Amino acid sequence: NNQFHLVVTHMTVLSTTNIDRMEVFRRLAEQDEYGEMAAEIGRVVELVDTWNQSLDDACRRRAKEVPSEAVSDFFDRLGYTLGAGQALDDYLLSEQEQIIQNYKTVYRGTLDNLEVMKDLYLSMVLSMTFALVFAVVLPVLTGTNPTMTVSAVIILYVFVQSGFYLAIRSMTPHDPVWYHPEDKSSPIEGSITKATVVGVALSVLLLTFSLTGMLGLLPVTLDDVVFFLDPLPLPLYAAIPTTPLLIPGFVVRNEEQRIKARDEEFPSFIRALGATEGAKQSTTSTVLSTLRNKDFGPLTDNVDNLYKRLNMRIETSEAWRHFTAECRSYLIQTFSEMYLIGREMGGDPKQLGELISENMMEVQQLRQQRSQATTTLIGLLYGITAASTFAFFIGLQVVNILASMTLNLNSSSTDFDVGSLINTSVYNIPLIEFLLVIIIVFGAMLSSLMVRTVDGGHKLNTYLHFVLLTWIGAVIGVATKWLVSQFLAI
Repeated sequence: NNQFHLVVTHMTVLSTTNIDRMEVFRRLAEQDEYGEMAAEIGRVVELVDTWNQSLDDACRRRAKEVPSEAVSDFFDRLGYTLGAGQALDDYLLSEQEQIIQNYKTVYRGTLDNLEVMKDLYLSMVLSMTFALVFAVVLPVLTGTNPTMTVSAVIILYVFVQSGFYLAIRSMTPHDPVWYHPEDKSSPIEGSITKATVVGVALSVLLLTFSLTGMLGLLPVTLDDVVFFLDPLPLPLYAAIPTTPLLIPGFVVRNEEQRIKARDEEFPSFIRALGATEGAKQSTTSTVLSTLRNKDFGPLTDNVDNLYKRLNMRIETSEAWRHFTAECRSYLIQTFSEMYLIGREMGGDPKQLGELISENMMEVQQLRQQRSQATTTLIGLLYGITAASTFAFFIGLQVVNILASMTLNLNSSSTDFDVGSLINTSVYNIPLIEFLLVIIIVFGAMLSSLMVRTVDGGHKLNTYLHFVLLTWIGAVIGVATKWLVSQFLAI
């Protein structure tokens, strides 16, 4: 389902060229990036080439075996249409609207499922938060070991969050933003690599400095560096070492915004290119000599570079490969390759440009809906992080204050045994606070992975959200302890 729309568009482009219909299927079966869809088309080719089935019989046979309802319906209708004598290109061009609608239905259905998962995730995390607060506070009355109860709930918390992450990962549509070429020598790749190395190195250095200072292995600690907070609260020991990861996070985010801006301009570019090539009956290089002066926003420089390479008599396929590598967009790479192959096979440039432009604009509209779903997910995750951290540290600080109150009551002259009612001696407050900090960091990590999965962006996007979520948890934890101390301290 994830690759269905692109495969059918590619099939339509190839069907309008001067190759026979079986060659269309063979070429699609060789496209490894289409994954299981390429394998299904390969099975159709095998039925024809190896078992001497007709193409329409092979399509109908595979329609009964394909697990996807949309693909099964497509193969079934294709088989009957070809058997009736209609040309492959006529059928695919006439079916474009329905194929796009099927793809949009599947895509939107997946986004609707993600909305349901967000509601379930909110309910489960709030339940786990409630359980964890009880695990911190209840041993005051029962006298059980709070470290064991807190550890047990944390393990359950980890399993629940991990399960939801895997569920969201399996449900999210495969629609990546980035294209990763085999050649890693582009300027964009170099800047990302440098930023990643600097950010990770600084983070590791701060983490080592923090741990050695806490263990007493160095005379200087983070307390001495952050002199205005003495002693430094424990949650900040976790947040400060993650801060340098913002460097690669911001670099990747800025580049990703440029990629999305190029995606928005590409449909108008490819439509103009195809229409002008068809009207002038000239080469791509000649048409680009005028198009390069048109404003395509962030895509303008890439179009200009494409013209220069073609004008220098660089091989057409290599020039387009450099163009897509510079753009770094998955959609631009996929649709540019379709246009290039269609032109090489003798397809009508105007028809190719309109077909590719319309299909890409439909994908762009779906991506806007996906972006809205990602925005609501980000708000949900940040809100859950803030609320759960607030609840964690309220429970911890209440127990901490009860422990100090117990000492005062024991020093009085009454014969009443306070220890039989309030059991604070079983608490190791620093250890429990350390466990709470661990769950905050783990939650920030999984939440950032969820955002990246739903967003479809670069893997390094997780760094940005991870740092921000960790800092939100740390600051709210410190602020909650201070507020509770101010209101309840006696």
